[in-house]
Amino acid sequence: MKKTYKIDVDCANCANKMEIAAKNTDGVKDATVNFMTLKMIVEFEEGRKPEEVMQEVRKSCKKVESDCEIFM
Repeated sequence: MKKTYKIDVDCANCANKMEIAAKNTDGVKDATVNFMTLKMIVEFEEGRKPEEVMQEVRKSCKKVESDCEIFM
């Protein structure tokens, strides 16, 4: 399952770091962050609840960019 989320990030470099952090989160099959559109597309592993996985993605991204925001 894929879902798209609106994000608030300050620079392209930070968006790239957030993408890597999201991809390395347990339960995420793939993730893409587009700085130009301020969107994150996350593909979840089968059987995982997106809401639970996104809580972990948010924590991982906050470590990279403390003032980033992912709107769910």
